[in-house]
Amino acid sequence: MKKILFMLISILLLTGCGKVDKDKLIEEFKDKVESSKAYTVDSKMEIYNAEDTFTYDIKVYYMDDDYFKVDMVNTLSNHEQMILRNNGEVYVITPSLNKSYKFVSEWPYNSSQSYILNTLVKDINDASEVKFMEEESGYSLNVPVVYPNNSNFKYEKLFFDKDMNLKNVCVYDSDDIMMIKVTFNKIDYKANLKESDFDVDKMIDENCCNTEDEKNGDKVENGDESKQTSALEDIIYPLYVPANTYLKGKETINTEDGERVILTFNGEKNFVLIEEASKVKEEFEIVPVYGDPLMLSNTIGALSNNSLSWTSNKVDYYLASNDLSTDEILTIADSLNGSSLVVEK
Repeated sequence: MKKILFMLISILLLTGCGKVDKDKLIEEFKDKVESSKAYTVDSKMEIYNAEDTFTYDIKVYYMDDDYFKVDMVNTLSNHEQMILRNNGEVYVITPSLNKSYKFVSEWPYNSSQSYILNTLVKDINDASEVKFMEEESGYSLNVPVVYPNNSNFKYEKLFFDKDMNLKNVCVYDSDDIMMIKVTFNKIDYKANLKESDFDVDKMIDENCCNTEDEKNGDKVENGDESKQTSALEDIIYPLYVPANTYLKGKETINTEDGERVILTFNGEKNFVLIEEASKVKEEFEIVPVYGDPLMLSNTIGALSNNSLSWTSNKVDYYLASNDLSTDEILTIADSLNGSSLVVEK
């Protein structure tokens, strides 16, 4: 009888030790990330915007001392951009345009980033409450998020399998509608990375058009000579404009690089929208920006206090206003990047 009782107690103790609860799951995940000297992540991110879905293949590289490199490829357009943090400086590099924005920024820690492990840990640490649930295929954590540039994003769910491996992160709005989904295909917490892997000059040399042959147009991938043109084929109007705001004027001017269209909107929320055809720079160009990188639906832009610059579908945009909130600037920009645009030939 004593032997049977001892066996039952042993089984109960072993079962209790193996049980996964909120504290154990959080501790396990945080320990994996915080103890890692270098990691790499292969993932897929889907952004849902009205009826459109924008999909990215994303690779993240991280090394101690806050070195970050993110390679993003839009799977529909094959448009590639890279975000690099090195020694406190942040770059958004667009190889196809031979151009980079340079920021003095706290990215990625100044906003939730659903594809970066460090910021997921930060969200958990900053949360006043984290909800834990047992799922059919594992476990989940419901964590509040902070997106300063999109106040409608309210929380994210981190999904783990039965072995407590992170599998998905989904971001939801205030109506519990999924806006972003990140699927983690592979995470290597013991990656072999070195400081030179985060060198901006090396990235530019390897990915951008720096040789004389490339400058002369001898290397245009996929036969896409249209990247070299400077004519704006269509004027594109935003599908969203704030209430009691209307198009006041339209002006087309000629510049050294081609045509530039200036659209002026007046009313309760005044703003100016500038459009011109993207053009590959002959020399690699680094543009200093006082602001932060901003993830739009189908590209990465540069956000300052009252303006946003970005490139989408071979058009450079610049939107500026003293009246618009950041949410409104983002909504206008996303309405210009949609699949059903109002254009004028």
